[in-house]
Amino acid sequence: MTRYEYGGDEFIFVELAEEMTLEANFRGMAITRKLRDKALPGVLDICPSNASYMVRVDPDVLHPDLLIQELKELEKSASDLDDIEIHSRLVDVPVWFEDPWTHEAVMRFRDRHQDPRATDLEYAARVNGYSSKEDFIEAITSYPFLVSMVGFVPGLPWCFQMVPREQQIEVPKYVRPRTYTPERTFGFGGAFAVIYPVQGAGGYQMFGVAAAPIFDKDQRLPDFQDSMTFPRQGDIFRYRSVPQEEYEALRKQVEEGTFRYRTKEMSFRPSEVMKDPKGFSENVLRRLYHD
Repeated sequence: MTRYEYGGDEFIFVELAEEMTLEANFRGMAITRKLRDKALPGVLDICPSNASYMVRVDPDVLHPDLLIQELKELEKSASDLDDIEIHSRLVDVPVWFEDPWTHEAVMRFRDRHQDPRATDLEYAARVNGYSSKEDFIEAITSYPFLVSMVGFVPGLPWCFQMVPREQQIEVPKYVRPRTYTPERTFGFGGAFAVIYPVQGAGGYQMFGVAAAPIFDKDQRLPDFQDSMTFPRQGDIFRYRSVPQEEYEALRKQVEEGTFRYRTKEMSFRPSEVMKDPKGFSENVLRRLYHD
């Protein structure tokens, strides 16, 4: 049951589901995109989340009750996933797993971890039932992730793997947060994979480091000419494990200002994902690397 709440005088909060699912995220994505397309006078900002969204409204222009009526109508129009079409970018995201920088941070904060005797990767593999960290990395990289939300810090992508529910990877956050996380750390917390845009604190398990930035304040790289942040809600990321040599070659491209993400455009209906996640994932990888 969808919950509509007032957030003071200027905000409407809408919770589509109590737990994150691909279906709830697709519905939220469809509703907020339709709302944006309507360009209603008085709607100041639209903030989509994993299974909810928030709208900032000027109550002197559009009464919040009228906005809620409009949102309910939009929800009805997005109730059938067969009628929703999502336009996405498929993105290849190279990651060096167990790099020396995140490994150093992992070992520095073992006193804040559930299992001080294991690395984050070893611990996550074990609690998810994998016999080795190599098998666990294979599970992460074999299927793509939907960017379900962008935020918390500028450009941070929350990514939910597009697999059947029983295959979802889940890892608890640290018992106590760290005071240091390297820039571009590839981490995992709950059911979400993330890349930390900048150095800072954090609590997600640390598995490796992304070769390319997702935040470019100076907009130096070609992929950041229109925005200083790269991820967009609805993107589909494929995290690809790369060796040290390829990582260093990619870092050189970044430093020279020539790096570009490998991307492809794709349109799909959420029902395709829900009915056959494995087949959809195979189609994504084929499209990204071979078409």
